[in-house]
Amino acid sequence: MQRDGIDNHILQLLRQDGRMSNANLAQAVGLSPSACLRRLHLLEANGVIRGYTALIDDGDEDDRATIVVQITLEKQTEDCMRKFEAAVRKCPQVRECFLMGGEVDYWLVVETDGMGGYERVHAETLSRLPHVARIRSNFAIRRVIR
Repeated sequence: MQRDGIDNHILQLLRQDGRMSNANLAQAVGLSPSACLRRLHLLEANGVIRGYTALIDDGDEDDRATIVVQITLEKQTEDCMRKFEAAVRKCPQVRECFLMGGEVDYWLVVETDGMGGYERVHAETLSRLPHVARIRSNFAIRRVIR
């Protein structure tokens, strides 16, 4: 799908507020509500907008730890990757998982209740995932953008 400046503006506004009403969205991009809704439906139908989500406040952010975890597998066979991905999907503390190209195989974003929570997740979950050869953990100091 070819996108133009108006489509990109719609996407930018929805990234900031996914619950923005169509009337407000149309006004912000300079379209009639019906024209805006048509574009929105096209963006959804063509897979540009894959869905909407809610960002959940899990309590005081000072009590939360966000860790970016780099995982290297023993080997990169289809079977190893499939087993790892199936297991990591069952970990509720893993908020995001990316298959990577480069030095590591996967990047995980893990959120826990403080560093003690991460220590438990590391010992009880991450280190037991199938075919993991190495785990590297990077700790977020604070969130800048969400």
